[in-house]
Amino acid sequence: MSKAYPMSKSRTTQTRLILPPDTNHYGSIFGGKILAYIDEIAAIACMKLTNQEVVTASFDSVDFLSPAYAGDILELESIVTSTGRTSMEVYVRVMAYNVKTGEKKLTTESFVTMVAFGEEGKPIAVPAVYPETEEEEKLYKAGMERRQLRKGKSKKALVQD
Repeated sequence: MSKAYPMSKSRTTQTRLILPPDTNHYGSIFGGKILAYIDEIAAIACMKLTNQEVVTASFDSVDFLSPAYAGDILELESIVTSTGRTSMEVYVRVMAYNVKTGEKKLTTESFVTMVAFGEEGKPIAVPAVYPETEEEEKLYKAGMERRQLRKGKSKKALVQD
């Protein structure tokens, strides 16, 4: 696939309210719930870019930076930061907004790798992406470096098996 798109084509946002059933005994949201939200929004960003179905290949990193509690509003944002032949790296940022105090804080950051699948159920080529803003440029450049690290990690795993 030779066409390239701006990273912004994939940008996706979601807003969710944290309800008591979503929380643990401390009243903060379950990490697994956040992971499910991240997986969903990462997939949507990739589907917007490729117009194809995608599957999760890996959660490359997940950093839980601060808790979010019942009654907080979560704002999730995702963007495809780099692409390979069939894979896409997605950055997901999760912010929590406390409606009583007005405080907004970063709760979670994650990088997820997704793979696009065609009608035969086999991986298919995905378009390249390019940055348009300074923030996107940083994510794009760092995404290329992370891709090389992932390739090295997968080769190392094959050698160890």
